[in-house]
Amino acid sequence: MGSDMELRNKIKQFCQDAGADIIGFAPVERWDQVNECPVEFRPRSLWEPARTVIVLGVAMPLPIVETTPSLLHKEMYDTANRTLDGMAYNLVRYLNRLGHASYYFMRDGFGSLRLLKDRPAAAFNHITAAKYAGLGTVGVNNCLLTPEFGPRVRLVSIFTEVALEPDPMVAKELCIKCGTCAKCCPVNALVMKEDSYKGEFILLPCLERHRELTADKAYPCGICTKVCPVGKDRRLYKQKGILKKYLEESEALNANPDDPRYKSWTHVRKYGSWNKEFPR
Repeated sequence: MGSDMELRNKIKQFCQDAGADIIGFAPVERWDQVNECPVEFRPRSLWEPARTVIVLGVAMPLPIVETTPSLLHKEMYDTANRTLDGMAYNLVRYLNRLGHASYYFMRDGFGSLRLLKDRPAAAFNHITAAKYAGLGTVGVNNCLLTPEFGPRVRLVSIFTEVALEPDPMVAKELCIKCGTCAKCCPVNALVMKEDSYKGEFILLPCLERHRELTADKAYPCGICTKVCPVGKDRRLYKQKGILKKYLEESEALNANPDDPRYKSWTHVRKYGSWNKEFPR
């Protein structure tokens, strides 16, 4: 046990030094115990030697997310993804050098939106892995909600043959079911469910929205992550009356694209992309 904890601590330090904001450890048995995803999507089906899944997350700073859709948001999203893939690749190499066979699964898991439309799933779900690794719970917006950043976080997963001490799953739901994500979704892709914290997600309108934003160089949409009130990052940025501002944004900008309450966001949206919502 001592050597396992020493290795776990080494892994945490390695990941923190590499820039990970959150780190969690999940035993592969949790996929079988919870039994909420098909067998072929579980770690051991992807790589039989897996005993532990290590999940890493990096934060997406709130003020940048608030500019969505914009080139600034797109570049930050892409940077987070590159950072995650680099960390996962380097952690696998580090573990292999220590003599512990490991494997990682890239942060998205699909090659294009067209392919996602034809086969609407990735081979491995990082949101599920992060939940099992004790990093958060799933909210109405179908995203992982973390105590630190709400849903404003990107994830990647590493499988290793070593059985490491797991993190406990978060017992209390972090979603408060305020419904802000569903109300602010520009394509009505989220529907609240009375019997579940996780809402109904309607893929096609969300997918079409992202295809349009991809053509405009202003993807991803991210509004459901922007408006979520969960996360300690909101204490850092100290915004008063922000939910009201979110809820009124669409109507206010339709009435007046130069509404001064939103000028810091709309200014960024006007430049660097072909964003049709703010044409030249």
